[in-house]
Amino acid sequence: MKKIIIAFMAVLLTSVSAHAQFEQGKYYGGLSVSGLDVNYNKADKWNVGVNGQLGYLFMDDFMVLANLNYSYQAEHSALSIGPALRYYIEQNGIFLGVGANYVHRPSGTDELAPHLSVGYAFFLNGSIALEPEIYYNQSFKNHDYSGIGLRVGLGIYF
Repeated sequence: MKKIIIAFMAVLLTSVSAHAQFEQGKYYGGLSVSGLDVNYNKADKWNVGVNGQLGYLFMDDFMVLANLNYSYQAEHSALSIGPALRYYIEQNGIFLGVGANYVHRPSGTDELAPHLSVGYAFFLNGSIALEPEIYYNQSFKNHDYSGIGLRVGLGIYF
């Protein structure tokens, strides 16, 4: 886990100019995976998650997103959907995110759960970015479901 965090921080410190990608009027589509034993919360033993996002830059550096997430854990699964907001620090590609998802679990512990994230958009070309992200999910109904983790994905800016 420490090696992954150190590698993530090294990527964050690398400066890539991405001014044109964060202009008003651009669309975004992203797909990522999370879990894979690089997360922590008290309820999970092993898990994997798939996350889809669609977004729109309504102002320079500000994106509104729609999230759809599915996570499979050894003891429970969850499906969540909700809005989010991202702010891009244009000089280096770092982004900050905040949002809230409606989370449905088969156990009946449905809730509205806020989340925070910090990530990095490392552009492979003019429109495709590799996006590692550290996130925190908060659960108010059962604190065992609150947790921190790493998500890695690809984003397309068009």
